[in-house]
Amino acid sequence: MRPRGRPANRESAERPELVLAGRAWYHGRLQAIELGIDEAGRICTIGRDRRGARRHDVGDRVLLPSASDLHVHLREPGPPDAGETIATGTVAAAVGGVGLVGEMPNTDPPVTSVDRLEAKAARVQGRAAVDVLLYAAAQENGPLAPLARGAGGFKLYMSPTPGIAAGPEGPALARLLEELARFDLPLAVHAEDPGRFVGARPPVDPVGWDRARPAAAESAAIDHLLGAPDLLRLHVAHVTSAAAAARLRARGVSCEVTPHHLLLAARRGADARFKVNPPLRSESERAALWARFASGDIACVASDHAPHSVASKSEPFARAPSGVPGVETMLPLLLARVGSGALALPVLLRAACDRPARILGQPVGRLAVGHRANLLVVDFRARTPVRADRLRSGCGWSPFEGMAATFPTEHWRDGRRIVQDGEYVGVPDGAVVRPEYAPGETAPRPRDDGRR
Repeated sequence: MRPRGRPANRESAERPELVLAGRAWYHGRLQAIELGIDEAGRICTIGRDRRGARRHDVGDRVLLPSASDLHVHLREPGPPDAGETIATGTVAAAVGGVGLVGEMPNTDPPVTSVDRLEAKAARVQGRAAVDVLLYAAAQENGPLAPLARGAGGFKLYMSPTPGIAAGPEGPALARLLEELARFDLPLAVHAEDPGRFVGARPPVDPVGWDRARPAAAESAAIDHLLGAPDLLRLHVAHVTSAAAAARLRARGVSCEVTPHHLLLAARRGADARFKVNPPLRSESERAALWARFASGDIACVASDHAPHSVASKSEPFARAPSGVPGVETMLPLLLARVGSGALALPVLLRAACDRPARILGQPVGRLAVGHRANLLVVDFRARTPVRADRLRSGCGWSPFEGMAATFPTEHWRDGRRIVQDGEYVGVPDGAVVRPEYAPGETAPRPRDDGRR
């Protein structure tokens, strides 16, 4: 594993081994820049005219930090027809501009013990194209302290998910949150209160699924979380309503929104490819959520990459599993909207790169001396439609078929190119990482909106 020290506060005197030259958003504007990268794969100088090292000049294309995706499901361990593996899913991430994924614990079997956590970490070694942070399941009466010594974070499900029962309620939930606050690890929460689900009749399309699991269930679950201890690194996953996002921001609680909730709405008659938890909402709710995200008021974007096979998604709506793939298309879909003028580049950089990396305690996500040289090369003039037959994910389909996307032309990891001309050319040496919080680099806490 490459050296991973703390981010430096000033330029290193070490001579760069490589200089990447191009344009970048730096100090509040898009400008020509040259990034010096040392032999450890860290950014050691930032400026212009960095001579005396091997150079790679990308012309007028733009250098960006690679994204971190807080929320993916790589389906290992799981059945042979699960639709994804660590190998395929992390290559998809790399091609889509994601250099770090937070892998969720609801696998088969779920990550509820140290043995299962260690077995999952062993699956990553020699197979992952990017780095992986492993979440463990946060369960009442579970082995939380032993898991905290190896996990990168915890995930709490407030409604049931395959293999994991719903979390506790009332005083038991409060006790669990108090205990989790001791470990100084991020806690991601699936915030839906199953007591607010409506089960009058089986839904047959996304509109019915929205009615069955309404936004009121999300709001009620957030009510239960807002009394969490101040020291808890609380993060609410896949928020679906602008009102919920506004409440969380007002209380300083970090949250994420997904590309599918930003770009897709519940449509009458649509099939199970558009069945997700929490559900897609109405077009008016989607538009309101997009407006809040585009304004910069939502801390993070995450894919909630949850692939399933084409066969399983072809089942009748009520029987089909929930979830859509997205780690490969998350950043490209939003980069295309930057190129069209619908989204500001600094808003996207904060939501996809900087804030997620801070939450996970990783020295990536910004152009900063001492940070790892995990970088993308983007041509904002290049827009192509999403086509499932060109994607690397193992599931073979996308809910975003035909939508405009701008894929990175290059992806550099620790100063080595792993994607060239949109094709993966790296080696699977991604590592299992854990938070590396350092002074001045702590993750947003509940009373912190993450803007620093």
